[in-house]
Amino acid sequence: MREIVLDTETTGLDPAKGHRIIEIGCVELLNAIPTGQTFHVYIDPERDIPEEAFRVHGISSEFLAGKPVFSQISADFLNFLGDGKIVAHNAEFDLRFLNAELALLEIAAIGQDRVIDTLALARRKYPGAGNSLDALCARYGIDASRRTKHGALLDAEILAEVYAELTGGRQAALVFAGGQRASEAATGALLVQRPKPCPSALSEEELAAHAAFVAGLGAKAIWSHYQSLAAAAE
Repeated sequence: MREIVLDTETTGLDPAKGHRIIEIGCVELLNAIPTGQTFHVYIDPERDIPEEAFRVHGISSEFLAGKPVFSQISADFLNFLGDGKIVAHNAEFDLRFLNAELALLEIAAIGQDRVIDTLALARRKYPGAGNSLDALCARYGIDASRRTKHGALLDAEILAEVYAELTGGRQAALVFAGGQRASEAATGALLVQRPKPCPSALSEEELAAHAAFVAGLGAKAIWSHYQSLAAAAE
């Protein structure tokens, strides 16, 4: 399953008041595993950036001068999204801004059914607890020390780690999720690392004690059946 972890930075809190997107960061996941593919762009909002917004993300109007406007990056952005699910923290905020930008270009809105809100997931899992991105990083031991200011790509990368913890994705990643080819490749890598089994660490006395214990279990013991299968396989 393909998912896109997404974050935006904006000039303010409400697109209905003329605020615009100034940065988009996306991280691609395939079967809950980051693929290394990202999308990142700064955008000229064609308006000023209020001081209170600048204090949050540190992105100035001077920095954005000469950057592309949303209409110039919209096709590449939508191509990167494809038909994947969108993962965002407090997703309603990002979705309102994205759909406001798309509406200006008369492009169909992104449906709520495509969106997974990690804030809603966290609130269900930890009701009454702090569930900001920083709080979740602290809870899961994720290093967020680079996050001195908000930044869309960095926040998307961190959110991908948080999302993995919220959904059990780290454990799922241990199962070779890419199908038979990925499983065979991973198995091959293990064989390269250890072409021969490790020698037994058991002493002769321990082996003898175990053999005596198994003998006392009787002929129908499951361990005896296992031993016969192992011997046949050699």
